Amino acid sequence: MTPKFEYSQVVNQEGIQRLGNILEQCFLMSPGESEIFFNRLGLENFRIIRQGEQIAGGLATISMGQWWGGQRVPMTGIAAVGIAPEYRGSGAALAMMQHVVKELYAKGVPISALYPATQRLYRKAGYEQGGFSCIWEVPTESILVKEKPLPVCDVPGTHEIFHQLYQHQAKLNNGLLDRHQGLWQRISRPDENEAVYAYLIGCADQPQGYIIFSQHQNQDGSSIRLRDWTVLTTAAAQTLWSFIANHRSQIKYVRWRGSGNDSLTLLLPEQTAKQKSAMRWMLRVINVSTALEKRGYSQGIQAELHLEVQDDLVAENNGRFILSVANGRGEVTSGGKGEMKLDIRGLAPLYTGLFTPQQLQLAGQLDATETAMSAATQIFAGGSPWMADFF
Repeated sequence: MTPKFEYSQVVNQEGIQRLGNILEQCFLMSPGESEIFFNRLGLENFRIIRQGEQIAGGLATISMGQWWGGQRVPMTGIAAVGIAPEYRGSGAALAMMQHVVKELYAKGVPISALYPATQRLYRKAGYEQGGFSCIWEVPTESILVKEKPLPVCDVPGTHEIFHQLYQHQAKLNNGLLDRHQGLWQRISRPDENEAVYAYLIGCADQPQGYIIFSQHQNQDGSSIRLRDWTVLTTAAAQTLWSFIANHRSQIKYVRWRGSGNDSLTLLLPEQTAKQKSAMRWMLRVINVSTALEKRGYSQGIQAELHLEVQDDLVAENNGRFILSVANGRGEVTSGGKGEMKLDIRGLAPLYTGLFTPQQLQLAGQLDATETAMSAATQIFAGGSPWMADFF
């Protein structure tokens, strides 16, 4: 017999304490560290799953936006999915994810994203790989970019100009977030015994980028970790590299989070920048029509795609849809020929452009006519999707 689980918000202090204990054990936190997490995201954004009176686990929902085709699509990030050890394998995690997907649909949320510890759980809830998050590393002595065309000035890490500059960059990159305030706090506010340094690139009245970083020492040597960065011009990118290179007398290497094919590395004289790690975050299309209409598309494309979608969790996503794209926007109507058949999971990497329609067909994620394949290839072409934030 399948255990019965109940899904809800955290309603009392006892529940907060229990959820905090579960998350601290799941994510190797120090005792009491969960309180910082609750304060940063807001308790109202946490959900729990109960069996009877016992809390089996919980998660956080983070209301944000994500940029696709130059348009901001409302997105809810899922974080801190944790199940108490004694309830693992009981179905509590899947029940919780199914409940949160239905809750997001009821709220009109188009898409959701998360970082998986295991893909199998989230695939059962309709999520699939959506884009990259890579950590790059380069030795400072190999940067060798000497020209610094712009001034660099020290500013507070909480400076409002960072938000404005970041949004300019985010709009041009598929997958970047319209960040929740809690993510900004994590960037600008140091951990215990850690200093954070922030610099504006360019003149104060015409900034062209910024860099926020911390410095670290471990068995591999000294390093700079870029907590956040934005460059809006070639001059800003050159200045960023030159500024970092000038730390080489004390700093051995620099690490930053970037895309799978980070264009910053093109300014380096040799291929000395290496990916230290690469992972793929996952995306779930919560509402097919809304997600396709909120997304942006290339201005030069005029095409029509006939979809047939299957979603075992959200009944309203099942059926045939016509996506008509023109002047950079999409319009969805019900019906059509169903020339591209796919389930809700297969729609995610098509939507993000992580894989081409041909690659998805080869992987068994969709089945389509030549006409539909050609239309989808045009519609979803774009830069490789990535995310600068981990949540």
